[in-house]
Amino acid sequence: MEFLLEYQSQLMAGTWVTIKLALVSLVIAMALGLLGAWAKLSSNRFARRLAGIYTTVVRGVPDLVLILLVFFGGQTAINSIGFATGLWGYVDISKFVAGAGTIGVIFGAYFTETFRGAIMAIPRGQIEAGISCGMSRSLIFRHIIWPQMVRYALPGFTNNWLVQLKTTALVSVIGLQDLVYNAFTAGRSTGQLFTFMAAAFVIYLVLTGISDVVLRALDRRYSRGVVRA
Repeated sequence: MEFLLEYQSQLMAGTWVTIKLALVSLVIAMALGLLGAWAKLSSNRFARRLAGIYTTVVRGVPDLVLILLVFFGGQTAINSIGFATGLWGYVDISKFVAGAGTIGVIFGAYFTETFRGAIMAIPRGQIEAGISCGMSRSLIFRHIIWPQMVRYALPGFTNNWLVQLKTTALVSVIGLQDLVYNAFTAGRSTGQLFTFMAAAFVIYLVLTGISDVVLRALDRRYSRGVVRA
C-alpha cells in the first residue's frame, strides 16, 4: 500500500490523461458516426459506398494495428512528403493526437451503425407528418429525429463508450503516459507490478461504473412516457 501512496500522483496523472483521451476520441467518434450514418442513409450512391468502405475496413482491422500504423506509418509518410516537396521540415506527431484520432476513427465506424439503426427505427410517418405541417429540416431534426434517435441509440452508445474507454489502454504501446503506462512503469520500478495493475483495474472499474450510472440516467430521461414491452 505504501508504494501506491508514493506513486499516487503518477497514477492520478495517468488517469487524467486516460479520461481526456477517452473524451476527445468520443467527440471525434460521434462526429464521424453522425456523418457516416447520414452518408449510409443518403440517396447519393458514392456517399453510401464511401461510408460502407470506411466501416468495413475499420471494423476488420485490429485496433492495435491501426494505432501503430497511424503513429509510426503516418509520421513516416508525413515527413517523407515534406522532405520530397520541401513544404515543411520534420514533423513529430503527438502521441495524444495520434491515439485520440485513431480511437475516434475506429469507434466512428461503430457509432455509424449505431446511429444509422437508431434513425431507421424512427417511424417514417412522424417525419412525413412534420413535413406536412410545414416544419423545416432543422426543426424536424431537433424535435422529431434527435430525441428519438438518442433513445434508440443509447443502448448501443453505452456499449461502444465503455469499450472505447477500455481501448484507450492500447495507447500505452506508443509511449503515451496514460494510466496503464504509468502503472506499469511504477510497478516495474518497485517490483510490485501486480499491485499497480490491480490499482489500474480498480480505477478503470470506477470510471466504467460512473459512466454506466450517468448513461442509465440519460436513458431514463429520454425514455419518459415510453411503454416498454
